[in-house]
Amino acid sequence: MLLAGSVSAADKVLLYAAASTSMAVNEVIKQFKQTSPAIKVKVSFASSSTLAKQIEAGAPADLYISANPKWMDYLQARDLLVNTSRQDLLSNKIVLIAPKGQYLTVPMTKGFDFANQLTGRLCMGEPSHVPVGMYAKQALVSLGWWAQLKASVVGTKDVRAVLTFVERGECAAGIVYATDASSSQKVELIAEFPASSHSPIVYPVAALVANNKAVDTFLQYLSSAQAITIFKEYGFSTQ
Repeated sequence: MLLAGSVSAADKVLLYAAASTSMAVNEVIKQFKQTSPAIKVKVSFASSSTLAKQIEAGAPADLYISANPKWMDYLQARDLLVNTSRQDLLSNKIVLIAPKGQYLTVPMTKGFDFANQLTGRLCMGEPSHVPVGMYAKQALVSLGWWAQLKASVVGTKDVRAVLTFVERGECAAGIVYATDASSSQKVELIAEFPASSHSPIVYPVAALVANNKAVDTFLQYLSSAQAITIFKEYGFSTQ
């Protein structure tokens, strides 16, 4: 017999989360298991846009963490969220990286001719829909660099793909989240884009199903002191 407020061993939570949160979220789930062993949390990582489209198509996700409010707004406009559960969870920064051993001097100022200094391709998330690419394009436009660089841009499916391409030297430079750059020993951190050059990088979270004890328990844990400590260890700021 279950006591009131308890959860059964069969309780499961399917989390859809932005690719840039993968390392931190996996660690949070690991720690959550120690406090709530009866709840099984499974997670699918991809670009926020890909996940939102999958949810719209009927994917059975219970929770969604997006790297951009736009895609949370997209689901909310289609009545696919538990609106009262939505909250801003994390924030991040975007940075310019190069392969290990490749040192560039790139002042983040208007008028600098970055296109002339770039000796190969510039990797970034696909700017039409991948959040890290959307932020990157905003920054490049703000700095006046986009027109000269766009022919050199390689758009990827998510931020982890950008990191991989730069690590392999397949791109001369890339734009990723600061958290991804700090997770790799195979890239050089060149410069941080000014916060004023792009929209605030905010990660909202929301439940997609109502009145589910397991989902509500894990959602609350995501903003707990224990989870916040983990997110900060991986370079995120918390809201």
